[in-house]
Amino acid sequence: MKINNTMRFLLPAMVMALLVPVVAQGTVIENVQFDTAYEAPGVRLALQGTGLFRYMKFIKAYVGALYHEEGLGPEDILGDRPKRLEVEYFHALKGEDFGKVTDRFMARNVDAETLGRIRPQVEYHNSLYRDVRPGDRYALTYIPGRGTELSLNGDALGVIPGAEFAAALFSMWLGDDPMNADFKQQLLGAK
Repeated sequence: MKINNTMRFLLPAMVMALLVPVVAQGTVIENVQFDTAYEAPGVRLALQGTGLFRYMKFIKAYVGALYHEEGLGPEDILGDRPKRLEVEYFHALKGEDFGKVTDRFMARNVDAETLGRIRPQVEYHNSLYRDVRPGDRYALTYIPGRGTELSLNGDALGVIPGAEFAAALFSMWLGDDPMNADFKQQLLGAK
């Protein structure tokens, strides 16, 4: 097929018009795009909310998005249900620091007996963390019967088994004593 000069100019515009609806289906917060849904084999999770995590109230540390089954209420979010949390960072952080924060905030949200039972999973999980640069994205995806997958920029780093571990891990952001109450409310779609 021969393309005339008019078509050469219109073709890029037509291609862009086709791509715009795909981009428009996502949610943007602080210039970071999150999809409105996440799909894994046999699981479809809807975007519940997005939020900006501020450190010391004025430093923009990262943005996040929470996905879960449609119709699931905030009171059920830590239950044995599929869920996903994506976090994109604005600053470089050392991988070893993530483990320290994980230990501290799990201890604020989980009793000592439970923490003792899941200690092997916590240690394995903490060993998976890598350094991040601005724009890097961690994701935690819990699928019942499979476990919690930690991925960095779409690459799976490992899967940690257990519903009890998943509830403890997600409680850092969504539990009774989260790292940041405003961020929790934003993720749950309350703000």
